[in-house]
Amino acid sequence: MSPERVILAAVLVVVAVAVAVVVQRRQRADAPTQPRSYAVPAQLDRRDFDRPDAPWLVVLFSSATCLSCEGLRDKVAQLASDAVAVHEAEAVEDKAVHDRYAIDVVPMVVVADAAGVVRASFIGPVTATDLWATVADLRDPGSVPPGCDHGVGA
Repeated sequence: MSPERVILAAVLVVVAVAVAVVVQRRQRADAPTQPRSYAVPAQLDRRDFDRPDAPWLVVLFSSATCLSCEGLRDKVAQLASDAVAVHEAEAVEDKAVHDRYAIDVVPMVVVADAAGVVRASFIGPVTATDLWATVADLRDPGSVPPGCDHGVGA
């Protein structure tokens, strides 16, 4: 084999490898989207929130810049009673509370019992019906008719 043919073969191999690399880079599939799961606290220290002596606590973890949070403020506020303490923990004003419970998504609503055990939670917007039915059923099990539980205990 002549030296010219060896050089030509080597050049062709280099060109073929270069073309293969370019084609492979253009065909590279995007990484698959990974589902994101957000942690909901399992236990709250009731002393971190308003009225720690109330039998039930509903906390809205929110942010002043969250549009979904605005709609939840009134829904959560309507739950306030002698038996239910309501607290809004805004991300900037209550940064220490958000950090303590590792809140990384808003809005988040949690319902805790007298011991601070989180018995129900909602991430994202929630209807008043679902929220109120959940609290009603936790306070008085069986009070929500079958088929109307809307995820009670979620």
